Amino acid sequence: MRAVVVPRPGEAEVLEVAERPDPVPTANEVRIRVTAAGLNGADLSQRRGYYPSPAGAPEWPGLEVSGTIDALGDAVEGWSVGDRVCALLPGGGYAEFVTVDAGLVLPVPDAVDLVEAAGLPEVAATVWSNVFDLGRLASGEVLLVHGGSSGIGTMAIQLARARGAQVIATAGSDDKADFCREVGADAAVNYRTQDFVEAVDAFTDGHGADVVLDIVGGAYIARDLEALATGGRILSIAVRDREPASIDLGLMMRKRASVLATTLRARPLAERVAIIAAVRENVWPLLAEGRIRPVIDSVFPLEDAAAAHRRMESSAHRGKILLRVG
Repeated sequence: MRAVVVPRPGEAEVLEVAERPDPVPTANEVRIRVTAAGLNGADLSQRRGYYPSPAGAPEWPGLEVSGTIDALGDAVEGWSVGDRVCALLPGGGYAEFVTVDAGLVLPVPDAVDLVEAAGLPEVAATVWSNVFDLGRLASGEVLLVHGGSSGIGTMAIQLARARGAQVIATAGSDDKADFCREVGADAAVNYRTQDFVEAVDAFTDGHGADVVLDIVGGAYIARDLEALATGGRILSIAVRDREPASIDLGLMMRKRASVLATTLRARPLAERVAIIAAVRENVWPLLAEGRIRPVIDSVFPLEDAAAAHRRMESSAHRGKILLRVG
């Protein structure tokens, strides 16, 4: 099979298509003939040499795919050859075939395009496990989501609104802020020209955000705390600002605040399976009803993976970037 590999760390140009053996499913796995693969920030870090695949996973990038099941392990139940699916992976999605534990697979509803479905597993699992499981966002509360025009941001906006919360999104331009409102945000802030703490204070009449989804880290964490409501929760899921975060513990205590930091890829298999089960129960009915949807920026052929990576690195994208494989 063809796969996009990383022969050495470097810029996007190091990515190349190579032949690799077709994977064979173990007893608890299915094999998927890949239709499309989603890009994620972790793929860029892996290409640069900072985030290698976990033990047992293919060495090439790709944390989510869509496609059709073409082989089943002996112990797999509930799936059939030919099923339209998408899946959360520990790696290896940039390829024509993947094998994955059956517990990390989700059905693609008939109304959802199979290519676009590749942009769902990672964002749905990340948003559900953080904003709703750990963050306990409830109907009537306010979510502040940074990077609102990103794949994770657009899913967070849609899910929060569908479950009765209000959403304030930050973005890096007026156009992207407008895009966040189109996706469903109640308010959006261009962080280059506006202070998001002041914007949250104004929007909530001084109450603050009950939950903050942070993909920046560093100095943003202290600002998140300023914007937080009493009893609020900050979820830190990525680090773009490499400076150490500094928090006013006195303010944190006065606000009875929580700061939780998580990753998804490195979790034990049982935890990832439990997250996918929760996504299927809580998120997938909204997808089937059309109340949420994958937000796709662009689709590149597998051979143009380098161009897809450059698109993501430009920060010009809105929503998910995909690689079309089959």
